[in-house]
Amino acid sequence: MTAPLKIPNRTARRLWLSVNGLGGAPTGPLDLSGLIRSLGFVQLDTIQVVSRAHHHILWSRNQNYREPMLDRLLARDRAVFEHFTHDASVLPMEFLPMWQRQFTRMKAKVSRSSWFGKHLADDHLAHIRRRITEEGPLCTHDFDTKIQGAREMWKRPPHKIGLDYLWYAGELATCHRDGFTKYYDLAERVFPEDLRRQDIPEQDQVDWLCHVAIDRLGIGTQGEIRKFWEATDVADVADWASRHAGSLVPVEVQSAGGSWSRALAAPDIEARLAALVPPTSRLRILNPFDPAIRDRARLKRLFGFDYTVEMFVPAAKRVWGYYVYPLLEGDRFVGRIEVKADRRHNRLAVPALWWEPGVQPTPHRRKKLQSELERFARLAGVHDVYWDASVIAKI
Repeated sequence: MTAPLKIPNRTARRLWLSVNGLGGAPTGPLDLSGLIRSLGFVQLDTIQVVSRAHHHILWSRNQNYREPMLDRLLARDRAVFEHFTHDASVLPMEFLPMWQRQFTRMKAKVSRSSWFGKHLADDHLAHIRRRITEEGPLCTHDFDTKIQGAREMWKRPPHKIGLDYLWYAGELATCHRDGFTKYYDLAERVFPEDLRRQDIPEQDQVDWLCHVAIDRLGIGTQGEIRKFWEATDVADVADWASRHAGSLVPVEVQSAGGSWSRALAAPDIEARLAALVPPTSRLRILNPFDPAIRDRARLKRLFGFDYTVEMFVPAAKRVWGYYVYPLLEGDRFVGRIEVKADRRHNRLAVPALWWEPGVQPTPHRRKKLQSELERFARLAGVHDVYWDASVIAKI
């Protein structure tokens, strides 16, 4: 057997940044559809401390991006659709034929859920379908059913559960958004008919999902390939890997701590490694839900950066803060920062900053951070950057 290809840690880090669109400077002409296609999907999130996650993720790859652009791609151009990967996400519309299996999987999954099940009566779903058929796109505010029983954090009214179920099942689709409010319409009125009616064998869909995952990962274990979309099962990926063992490249990857672990690589891995160049030295503020850092175990293994989101941690137990952004410089994470858009005062506020151990806040590094904050402020639509006095004292 051929010995696994050994990939040193710095090379692995640079490859990971490259496949995630973070290797080069985030400048130049913006091809938004191509950018989303290259990532595979972009996670949606409701939280807006500066800019919502999906907007920030796209802006991090090209800072010519502005928030209305994604809405136009969804509502006017029908170039993307929304559905569920590991979370609610935006995907290229051209992926739709390969997503039919995921509609079926999610329908079955939510049908089995006790949280959904008791609100999925046929007459209730028929009422939702009928209203949308007759009235056109509707949002949750157009229905008036109430939460039943005690009000708890994650409870939803019956109409919201019904809308979500039909959306998971692929019967309804996101037509457009008003702010972050989602409007649902019949899938046949949103999805292009030629894509919606394609009938792709299930194994071909699984193969496509796995091939695209390893292509977007560059290097990954079977578990990481499965987790990329969360649209396949362990057995699906194991079967795919067995059937394509001749084209997948076995590798050993060095961690930030020096240990080695085995994984699989895309067939063109050697060409990718030969083409790697050092990443931009620009200092960048990444979103907590950025695909480059979503897998916290992989992040720690490759970069030695221990990062956790704490927005759902009680305030008294937080180590860092409610919404803290990692700072990427070159091919290493150099710190984390708390930033908030203070639109009332037209400024970007910086209440806290932490440099990683061994990282010196040199004048050049502080200048790069200031420049990135000024660019971030423009995405948020505010003018000034305001540093808290306690932060200034520490840098």
